[in-house]
Amino acid sequence: MMQRPRSATRTLVYCGLLFAAATGPALAGDPTGDWRVADGVANIRVAECHGNMWGAVAWEKIPGGRDRNNPDTTKQSRPTLGMPILLDMKKKTPGTDEWAGNVYNAKDGKTYESTITLKSPNKLEIEGCVLGFLCGGETWTRVSGPIPSSPSNSVAELPKAGSKGKAGTHTHPAPAPKSAAKTSPPKTVGQRTAAAPGTTEPEDTVGDICLIPEIARAAH
Repeated sequence: MMQRPRSATRTLVYCGLLFAAATGPALAGDPTGDWRVADGVANIRVAECHGNMWGAVAWEKIPGGRDRNNPDTTKQSRPTLGMPILLDMKKKTPGTDEWAGNVYNAKDGKTYESTITLKSPNKLEIEGCVLGFLCGGETWTRVSGPIPSSPSNSVAELPKAGSKGKAGTHTHPAPAPKSAAKTSPPKTVGQRTAAAPGTTEPEDTVGDICLIPEIARAAH
């Protein structure tokens, strides 16, 4: 009986490993970072805030925009810079690169059911529908990121005053030093990386979108 040459056996094993790697489960993509919308008028910063994806306007081609078409008259004077656009996007299926939630369109002041899909590391497809029809979409292009997790995602809730610990004793949050001044968290903590090669990154005035009050309230 003829024996298969060792070199041929090694080749078959190597090919088998390559096939297994190619057909194995793919690693989930990361949609966080700054994305340029299709018409180039704005960048949207996408970040994971307490388990779900959110997006807010991080840069405007024409500064000074206002949310004038919002049906809520109290919001018509709010700046569009820093305004939440992608709202509470949840992973559709584990292991996929699709998230579903809502998108706010400042052009008409309406909120649509939406899906974002990471088509490649630098292409994000967004689709929105009204009541399941009138669907449309566009592709955004990455300009920076991905970005690290926001520090707000790892902040543990302090025990309430008078609550019982594991040993049955009352626990209280440690008081802050009297000399410590009250300061706001830096806007840019955990949310910025170098711009993508070949791109010019605009000045960042928005920072960590998970700290935007509207997102922080809804994400908890």
